[in-house]
Amino acid sequence: MGFTTDLTTRVLATGPLCAGVDPSRSLLEEWGLSDDATGLREFCGRCLEGFAGVVPVVKPQVAFFERHGSAGVAVLEGFLGEARDAGLLVVADAKRADIANTVDAYADAWLGPTSPLRADAVTAVPYLGLGSLEPLVLAAARSGSAVIVVIRSSNPEGRMIQEARLAAGGTVPGEGRSVEDTLLAQIAARNAAFLAEHPDWSLGPIGAVIGATLDPSGFPLGDLGGPILAPGVGAQGAGPEELRRLFGGCPPGAVLPNVSRSVLAAGPDPGALRRAAKAALEEAAEALG
Repeated sequence: MGFTTDLTTRVLATGPLCAGVDPSRSLLEEWGLSDDATGLREFCGRCLEGFAGVVPVVKPQVAFFERHGSAGVAVLEGFLGEARDAGLLVVADAKRADIANTVDAYADAWLGPTSPLRADAVTAVPYLGLGSLEPLVLAAARSGSAVIVVIRSSNPEGRMIQEARLAAGGTVPGEGRSVEDTLLAQIAARNAAFLAEHPDWSLGPIGAVIGATLDPSGFPLGDLGGPILAPGVGAQGAGPEELRRLFGGCPPGAVLPNVSRSVLAAGPDPGALRRAAKAALEEAAEALG
């Protein structure tokens, strides 16, 4: 049935939350762990113990593993498998982008069924054009996974590009509409075509990252037809009111608020992580119904 159907089923059963696994240098230090592969491995083990059975999805930030070279990537490989074995869905926060055979390689790496880095979904950046991500989208459709595209990020630096308006007479349909709303409309069209041919999927294979700290844009998010990852909850300031205002019209199970720092700050004790994740999940579930 695919990641998106599995996602909505789990979210409706447990509540909507994605827990970030972000072993930054500062957080490893706060947890009393070494800034090396050994520290990464211990960090991931405690996150796994704290989050399994509580949240439906975890999201390791790939960069925090890559900074340790091959040893860090090996820890990430192990965590991806262990998380799946523990019943968690995994979004690899890799934010990849390129064209042609390079994106093919990214698709093999993150969504290929035999890849040691295989995840249930991967994040990607569309600012080489949404069409440049086609190999990832096709791989997601084949493998029952998803591509979650960064459209409206929660960082203020991104707004100048994302809110820019298309020029009249341009080659992209929707002149005068913002870049972000144009991309959302393109994703919605692709998901609608996919779902028409795959009625067993509850959502299409293309999702969007929509910052929970932002005001609504002109595109109705309930029409996206794919999963929504919503960063900005907790440490960045978004709470239940913001979730309700921005995502209230979305289908049940489609929105996945993401928490990282606000929950990870409760570590290193796995029991404390579990309690913090459960509290965040209950708050998100109340906000989204």
